[in-house]
Amino acid sequence: MSAECQVFRSSGHDYPGQMKRAGVAELKAQLSRYLARVKAGEEIIVTERNVPVARLVPVGERGREAALRDLERGGLVRVGTGRLPKGFWRLPRGRDPKASVRKTLAEERKERG
Repeated sequence: MSAECQVFRSSGHDYPGQMKRAGVAELKAQLSRYLARVKAGEEIIVTERNVPVARLVPVGERGREAALRDLERGGLVRVGTGRLPKGFWRLPRGRDPKASVRKTLAEERKERG
C-alpha cells in the first residue's frame, strides 16, 4: 500500500479524541464504510500524501452539540442519559445560608431581561 493511500486503522486502543485518517484512494475505495462511521458520529481526516486536506463530519452537528461531543471524546465530560439517578430526591441538599445561589440566579435572570 502506498503512502498516499495509507489508512491509520484503529487498533481498538485509540486515545480519546483521536480521529481516524484515510487517504484519498482508500476513502474512494471504501466510501460506504467510512460514511457509516461518520453517520455513527466519528470524524474522518482525509489525507493526500499524508497531508490532511479535509475532514468528514456528521451533518447537523454545530455549535454546542459539536463542542460537547469534542469534550466527551476528550474525556473531559460525560454526557448524561437525561434521567436522574435512583433516590436523587432523597439525597441531602447542599447548604446555602446566605442564599448566594438564589441571589446569583435572580441577577442572571434580571440581566437577560
